[in-house]
Amino acid sequence: MVDLAVIVVTWNVRELARNTLSSLLADVQTHGPAATVYVVDNASADGTPAMVAADFPQVKLIASDHNLGFGAANNRALREIGFGQLPVDELPRAVYLLNPDTVTQPQATRTLFDALMSDATVGLVGAQLEYDDGAFQHSAFHFPGLRQLWVEFFPTPGRLYESAFNGRYPRSLYESGQPFAIDFPLGATMMLRREVIEQTHGFDEDFFMYCEEIDWAWRIHRAGWAVQCVPAARVKHLEGRSTVQVRPQSVINLWKSRLLLYRKHQPAWKNALARRMIALGMARRIQQAARGADSDPALMNAYRTVQQMAQDNQP
Repeated sequence: MVDLAVIVVTWNVRELARNTLSSLLADVQTHGPAATVYVVDNASADGTPAMVAADFPQVKLIASDHNLGFGAANNRALREIGFGQLPVDELPRAVYLLNPDTVTQPQATRTLFDALMSDATVGLVGAQLEYDDGAFQHSAFHFPGLRQLWVEFFPTPGRLYESAFNGRYPRSLYESGQPFAIDFPLGATMMLRREVIEQTHGFDEDFFMYCEEIDWAWRIHRAGWAVQCVPAARVKHLEGRSTVQVRPQSVINLWKSRLLLYRKHQPAWKNALARRMIALGMARRIQQAARGADSDPALMNAYRTVQQMAQDNQP
């Protein structure tokens, strides 16, 4: 019986995943806790499954023949571990969901595990993330509301970007080094008690990509559990460092999930107002893109699709 099961979901990230697994395994082998690592590959075409099988034979590989999405892939691993089938006391004490664009710093996994197990009221913890150069990265957020949408689309004083108005926690909380209460951690690192997973039933697979960790954290809070960020556990998160061209389908996927999140968790009046704000915001983006010399027709079509979803009360 292991204390911890770790799940890493991959999709065409072979070299990033290699670094993630190398740093994670080195950390748990040196500092604990006793862990079994699972990789769920979402039909990668870049050789990720073969790399995992060849370089990390101690890892349990689940190779899907199609892209399940992030939440469904994690749920598949949870079933493989035994959730929903085995008695709770036969399951690992905790499950750690780790992105494949992370590099675990020494003792980070043990620190997260100990923080989770030291307080019986805490059901979910996340690490302090940092960029590859060690620069600060926001790792936890307030649940999204109308104020965050305003910042997303409309002119906002600069001082509000890093404030609670935009869902951020003050840096002083991170700098204290002590765990602090949060609404939800960034999905790059999520460690959960087995009892929480059994009670809340994992990810909602209606979220194919984006916002699934926010939805689950919302349900965890409503089930009566506390959620914390643990600044003493440090993990480098490489994804946020790169400037990547926005793909039109990613825009659609992101806002489809955000619209679903508002409909599921906000009262009807707030959901209606959020949809109105999103429709207006997308109209602004279409106008701004049309004025640009290098406007991308596919991206403008994505904005129009999101605008229509918001107006038609979809998804």
